[in-house]
This record gives sequence, C-alpha cells and structure tokens, in this order.
Amino acid sequence: DVQLQASGGGLVQSGGSLRLSCAASGFTFDDWVIGWFRQAPGQEREAVSCISRSDRDTYYADSVKGRFTISRGFAENTVYLQMNSLKPEDTAIYYCAADRDIVAVTTGDGVDYWGKGTQVTVSS
Repeated sequence: DVQLQASGGGLVQSGGSLRLSCAASGFTFDDWVIGWFRQAPGQEREAVSCISRSDRDTYYADSVKGRFTISRGFAENTVYLQMNSLKPEDTAIYYCAADRDIVAVTTGDGVDYWGKGTQVTVSS
C-alpha cells in the first residue's frame, strides 16, 4: 500500500524552527513529485512547497520563500521541509502529497496520494 507519513510538527515560538518529514512507502519514491500543503482553521488549503522528481525544480509559496527549504533524502525515502523564522501565521496542519504531475502538487487538484497531517503551532 502507498503511504505518506508526515511528522515533525509541534509547538514553537515565533522565530523558531521545525523540520517536517514526509516518509514514503509502497511506491518508487524517485518517480514522484512530493509536496507540502497546509490548512489553518477557517482557511483554504495552501500549497507551501514541492520538489520535482529529479530534484531540479522546487516551488515555494511567496509566504514562505527565504524561510522554508524542501529537500529529498533518497536513501530514506523521505522529503523534508526545513522551516526557519517561523511566524504565528505559519500555524496550520501540514500535509504532504505525492503525484507524478508537478502541477497537481502545486495546486492540490487531483493529487494521487495524501498523507495525514502534522500540526504546527507558532506562538507569538
């Protein structure tokens, strides 16, 4: 079975850092675009970042550029999201997703696989 397991969330003060992990199993990891989305209470889901199959291309939402970095650990079948300089507005449930189409992973439309979320809370 295909599984994506997100972890690494928690409570951190404004300006702090967290590293999220998305561990993949049940499929050939290298062949898939992996991305992160977030959803805060009462708000629409937002695409945060994604990394292409070849790792040549990465995408970041304007709201996180310069603060978040996505990377892929091929040996671990894991994609990481390093989040620095966190702000209270980064508070949300973060989800990872996988699809062969990078457009899907930047929009969330038609994504093949979703993982369960991990809560990130940034206190002011």
